[in-house]
Amino acid sequence: MSFQGDASTTAASAPAADRAVVRRAGIATFIIFGTNGFIFASWAARIPAVTQTLDLTTGEMGLILLIGAIGSLCAMPLVGPTAGRIGIVRTVRLGGLLAVIAGGLIATALVLHSVVVVAAGLALFGVGIAFWDVGQNIAGADVEHRLGRTIMPQFHAGFSGGAVIGALVGAALSAAGVPLPVHLAAIMVAVLLIMVLVPRHFLPLTAHDAPAPAQAADDGASPAPAPQGPGGARAAWTDRRTLLIGVVVLGATLTEGAGNDWISKGVVDGLHASESAGAGLFAVFVGAMTVARWFGGRIIDRLGRVMALRLSMVSALIGLAVYSLSGIYWISGVGALLWGLGAALAFPMGMSAASDDPRHAASRVSVVATIGYIAFLAGPPFLGFLGDQVGLRPALLAILVPIAVALILAGATRKESA
Repeated sequence: MSFQGDASTTAASAPAADRAVVRRAGIATFIIFGTNGFIFASWAARIPAVTQTLDLTTGEMGLILLIGAIGSLCAMPLVGPTAGRIGIVRTVRLGGLLAVIAGGLIATALVLHSVVVVAAGLALFGVGIAFWDVGQNIAGADVEHRLGRTIMPQFHAGFSGGAVIGALVGAALSAAGVPLPVHLAAIMVAVLLIMVLVPRHFLPLTAHDAPAPAQAADDGASPAPAPQGPGGARAAWTDRRTLLIGVVVLGATLTEGAGNDWISKGVVDGLHASESAGAGLFAVFVGAMTVARWFGGRIIDRLGRVMALRLSMVSALIGLAVYSLSGIYWISGVGALLWGLGAALAFPMGMSAASDDPRHAASRVSVVATIGYIAFLAGPPFLGFLGDQVGLRPALLAILVPIAVALILAGATRKESA
């Protein structure tokens, strides 16, 4: 992975030593994204073991997981102001530390078979992940500005890659009969080490002169960066452009989350396919997203953010419709492929758009992430309820509405002028 930047943008704006520092910051950010995905998927892979250990029903486990999601949602609006006060390194480390403490609490609770303590641990875990997740996006946006080209999708590809590794490790440890508390303890030690060693290579969120990412169709004057002043969080919640970007990200998150949650079950229930066939389509979806995120930066820089976002939403719209309406497995697979390609870039582009002005990047990314995270809370239960009424695959067609809204509002992500 290269964080050198294009010669036309960085060579004239920064000496080689400075570019090396930015490159190290980019690699550090990529590792933090990957670690986030790893810890998330490692935990998700062992949820059945937690359910069995605590003797819970699926519905009861769902409610406990909801507590963790609510913890994240409540914490996200606080990340921007916190980053402005203590800096991005300490913010990300705070998130990692809270996640480590939460992991230890959950491991202890599983030994004690305490549902209440597990719920408390997940609430704390949700808070830690919120600081970690929003913080890494702020750091990624800062590296993107300094390099002068779009690389945020590659950071999110790192998250996807980390999630794949985490899921495989979790499945392997489960198959080997490794107790979940031991698994969690090992992960927490690894996370603690990474949080000590890696974020120190982040760059401070101060004014810098690197050009904003090149946007072929969205050229605009780059604002003069300055430290974010008091009241920035309140101002971000009343900024029209930020709220519109949040709505776009909400649609993108619903699009991605619906695929992650329901693609496999949709073909199993709707086409009477085997579980392995359902997993195959899920792999197609996730694989398409990962590839699009890895190579998408160059496409965004060539076409411009707005056009790339519109093409992404059109691909997601067509793919979701084909997947949901086709009665043939391989055609549904083509739909899953288009759906994954379309869902991949919208969220990273929303994060980049929210951080166009470095003076307000922390608070605006926090707002956009909070709005987008609502989809993680509302999306799965809504689609599940609707699926009980009309069938899961027809229910997924409801996501066409937020996709269409994101398509209409794509212009809100245009490069912000001074």
